Amino acid sequence: MATIPSLPSRDEVLRMARSTTDITGQLLDTAQNITRIAINTLDPRDGSGAEALRVLRETTAGLAEASASPQAQEAFYRIVDTLTRLGTTGAPLAVHPVSRPAQALLGVIGDSLLPVLDAVEPAVEEFAAALGDLVEAASPLLPAAAGVAAGVLLALTPLLRAAADALAESSPELRRIAEALTSALAPLLPPQVALAQRAASAGTQLLRAGLPPLADLTEAAAATTKAAGPVLVAGEELVVGALERVQPVLLAAAFRAGRAARSTAVRVTAAVSPAADQGVVVAVSAAR
Repeated sequence: MATIPSLPSRDEVLRMARSTTDITGQLLDTAQNITRIAINTLDPRDGSGAEALRVLRETTAGLAEASASPQAQEAFYRIVDTLTRLGTTGAPLAVHPVSRPAQALLGVIGDSLLPVLDAVEPAVEEFAAALGDLVEAASPLLPAAAGVAAGVLLALTPLLRAAADALAESSPELRRIAEALTSALAPLLPPQVALAQRAASAGTQLLRAGLPPLADLTEAAAATTKAAGPVLVAGEELVVGALERVQPVLLAAAFRAGRAARSTAVRVTAAVSPAADQGVVVAVSAAR
């Protein structure tokens, strides 16, 4: 026998009634605000309602007049005709037998690429983060690079226009060249197809025969690398240690070379500066 649910207590009833009253009051306040906004907008006494209606009538009339013009009707007709052509052209392509191998190829490529994408996702994310840091660090150079690119584009624009004009003027010669190439290459296509089939067959056989030795060679190389791993690590440690020991010497040599270059620049500047009234004006610029 089913149990009878217990009745809500007096506090629960009061809480539900209070919540219902609050929600009802909020809804009434919202409706009152909406009504007040509508009345203030369309009130004819202050002119805003009449002005809004006038603007709405003018806008509607302008849209009707513009859509009824021959230019608009022609534009609408062209849009509809273009969409119709796209639909009638694309629909047969989607169900054409030629599209089935393409769809199967896309499906195979997608299925094969998903594990690859999952495997390289962490590396791609890390590379993208490093590339973002590099771009942010090199941001002071971006305006200069943009200026250089703009200058190069401006310099290439006349050349491209001249080339386009020359090609447009010599279109008959281009047609003759295209016809000559077509007539010369057309007889060669069937033998090329036969040779490609023979090459594919020979390459397949060679690949089948070469994969087992290649697998054995790869396994041997992997075993050799694994055995020589400690030696490689020790060699890397030696190289890094040598670089760490040579680093102070290189820094000192670079410092001396920079100081010599700065002193040479000072002497050259003093030698080529013009003479003033009271002596020689020397312009010293410290190289950084």
